[in-house]
Amino acid sequence: MVERIDSDPAPDPLSLTLKAAGDPTRRAILTHLAQEGPARVTDIAARFDTSLNAVSKHIMVLERAGLVSRRTRWREHLIEVNLVPLQQAFRWFQDLRSVWELRLDALEAHFAKDQTDD
Repeated sequence: MVERIDSDPAPDPLSLTLKAAGDPTRRAILTHLAQEGPARVTDIAARFDTSLNAVSKHIMVLERAGLVSRRTRWREHLIEVNLVPLQQAFRWFQDLRSVWELRLDALEAHFAKDQTDD
């Protein structure tokens, strides 16, 4: 099911990216475009067991998040991946990872101290 992501009047770019990439169909579209290069909407839709309209809506969500762009050549609409917004998400995950590493290190030190106390 395609969710509307524009219910928030001005969502931040990271939220748009995470919400858009949170759907397995949209992730599959991004993966396909990253591996194969730009593709027509109809060619993308042919890879899925869903309607052209549904795939088109998924692509619109990805466009709003800046993860794909559309290039029109005559009647052809070519969809091209843009992985730059994913870099911000990656940085956020890296920051989160460093917090967890600090916590795990503290937990490990606590257990090591408990063992030496026994």
